[in-house]
Amino acid sequence: MEHPADNREVAGSSPASRTQCHAAVDFAIVSLDLFTRKEDEGAVLRSTQGNGMVVLSGSNSRLLAEQLAHSLNWEHHQLETRRFPDSEGYIRIPSETIEAVRSEPVVLVSNTFPDAGIVETLLMLEAINDVRKGNMENLREIGPQSMTDVGPGILLAVPYFGYSRQDKRFKPGEAVSARAIGHLLASRCDGIIVFDLHAPSVLQDLPVPVAFTSAMPELAHHLQETVKPDFILSPDKGAIERASMVAKEIDCEFSYLEKTRIDAHTIVHKAKNLNVDGKTVAIVDDMIATGGTICRAAEALRNQGAVAVHAACSHGLFTGGAIARLIRYVDGVHATGSLSNPRDVISGGPALARGVNELFERLEWKL
Repeated sequence: MEHPADNREVAGSSPASRTQCHAAVDFAIVSLDLFTRKEDEGAVLRSTQGNGMVVLSGSNSRLLAEQLAHSLNWEHHQLETRRFPDSEGYIRIPSETIEAVRSEPVVLVSNTFPDAGIVETLLMLEAINDVRKGNMENLREIGPQSMTDVGPGILLAVPYFGYSRQDKRFKPGEAVSARAIGHLLASRCDGIIVFDLHAPSVLQDLPVPVAFTSAMPELAHHLQETVKPDFILSPDKGAIERASMVAKEIDCEFSYLEKTRIDAHTIVHKAKNLNVDGKTVAIVDDMIATGGTICRAAEALRNQGAVAVHAACSHGLFTGGAIARLIRYVDGVHATGSLSNPRDVISGGPALARGVNELFERLEWKL
């Protein structure tokens, strides 16, 4: 039996209007026909103009895609992304964007978080591949059904790489999820850019080049301009490299907390070479999820005499009431927009742009 979804676009239904009511379906068919004719006549281009190369985005990373386009002086084009009532996704490259996708290399900006982001990213990559290969066949016979293959030219920029913390196997039979997701994405693009990945080593064996870049220079500049910290603290050894980079940029003191697990539910943070009496301290980490680690670190700093404590990160997940919890312990929370969050104050565009430039050099593509 044919799956109901197989006839969604053939029948003229749209994700927003699919219903069992025949009158509604008839209206949807008429509406879609009008919409199609308007596209064929040449719709107004909704993009951030640049030098001809394009940055593409779907539903979850538009702001960061615009920031990247601005940093590169490229155009930004938004792809059509919708959902059917049963939650399945729908992806389409608008007619007015097809030529831009075929004429120059493109960068797709998309997160793999939450899980729906993985599917959306894969579907967008599939659509971009089809357009660049010239696979244009469609049941409505709109436009040319095939075009010449324009060759490689697809980069994927992932601001926040979902599953990045599932980078090791602790028990037999576990999936190394970060690696699995990485290989799925690599099968549909020519290179990948990620910034402030939790464990970069998990993506180092992919069949396409990967640029590991960081937003720490921008984070350091933001802190220097707004907080003027005297001291940078890493909440544990895992974040030492990033926090020390920020301290070096600002030219201030740096240290980290020792994390000791007492039992399954209790972790004690102890200061190592900590001298924060009378100082403003910024705690720097790659991501903040529940905020528990940051709160415990802030408490330890207050006990050592810190007069102000700020928390800064690349990725603000802020789960389970994290913001409400954090503001009881810190004086400010600062994050990039790698994920949509209420503390997005640092542009991630320059970090992604550095990764794009790196891959263009490694792949010997011309900017």
